[in-house]
Amino acid sequence: MKLSSGQRHHIGLGLLLTLIIAAGGLLFPNTTVASKDPAQPNSEATSHFVISEANATATPTASLEGNAACLSCHGINDFHLELANGDTLSLYVDNSKLMTSTHAGLLCTNCHSTISGYPHPKVDAVTRREYSLALYEACKQCHFENYTKTLDGMHYTVLANGDMNAPVCVDCHGFHDVQKPAEPRSRISQTCAPCHQTAYNQYALSVHGAALIQDNNLDVPVCTDCHITHGFKDPRTPAFRFESVDICSKCHGNAQLMEKYGISTSVVKTYLQDFHGATVSLAAKGNKDIWVDTAVCTDCHGVHNIESVSASDSPVIKANLLHVCQKCHPDATTNFPAAWLSHYEPSPKQAILVFLIRRFYWILIPFIVIGLLAHIFIELRRKVKNRNGA
Repeated sequence: MKLSSGQRHHIGLGLLLTLIIAAGGLLFPNTTVASKDPAQPNSEATSHFVISEANATATPTASLEGNAACLSCHGINDFHLELANGDTLSLYVDNSKLMTSTHAGLLCTNCHSTISGYPHPKVDAVTRREYSLALYEACKQCHFENYTKTLDGMHYTVLANGDMNAPVCVDCHGFHDVQKPAEPRSRISQTCAPCHQTAYNQYALSVHGAALIQDNNLDVPVCTDCHITHGFKDPRTPAFRFESVDICSKCHGNAQLMEKYGISTSVVKTYLQDFHGATVSLAAKGNKDIWVDTAVCTDCHGVHNIESVSASDSPVIKANLLHVCQKCHPDATTNFPAAWLSHYEPSPKQAILVFLIRRFYWILIPFIVIGLLAHIFIELRRKVKNRNGA
């Protein structure tokens, strides 16, 4: 570890004062203050020296408890360790941030469980990243369920394949300044932004992201609502493509939520009833590892850049819809999108002609069935009479 000349001076004074106190213990054996060997945690009395840039001299303190002993060194602002590759690993802990974190009630040794005294075990990590990867599994001591979920996730898969930059617990949650991840709710997506900046920029301008970031609308989805917390799946797989319909359905199949914003409450039902949805639903019952080109929600509405359906640049307004259809139907003409009823069921306000024809058949078909049954009954009755008459 590398200290400044002033800090080495402070430590030297501290050691000198320790020797004086120890000598006093020999001359006056009845005194109650004794020095403690950090390697012997069971010593009855303690005497530590707090090293601080604000102190001109080292100040002895008796019976330091909890994290205070650690902070007497790690509370020094420029306290650091130089690693083998030249990286500088800061060993400074801001106690004010620590005390306002969700881990404020924990001891340093709850996470740094391999440290029981001084000198500390040798740091074998060559780089700062190696050091983070060596320590992050300490989280599983308390968060084992979430830790096991990460083992099935995309991030761990990338890490296991040799990419040391794949995020681990401390990259998303921090270490000494851990906060509640969903307070405020916008923090969730902002946490993903450093690695997924392009996706986040699109999300921030989308109908979902803008509502959350600008209006603090808590109803809209954040990254983890679609991509799941801890067990992130690869969104480029056929299985995730099938699952995307169910992901959208969580909100857009919620009639109460959709009515709140004036959005069709039958959006999922109408999709599953048309050719696209019926095909995807049928294919999903088979092998989910086979890619199906039939349109799912994101093919028409976008992924992170979803716009309001009434926005001028929305891909699904009438002026732009043909271009969307032509991605799968290159020969589609201007009238092609008109054959689609959108996600609305026929009504007097939406596709009135289709609505009237449907109502006509609702009357005609029962009338024909009833007439057929009546005809059969009359015919049977006539045959019975003829047989009895003979």
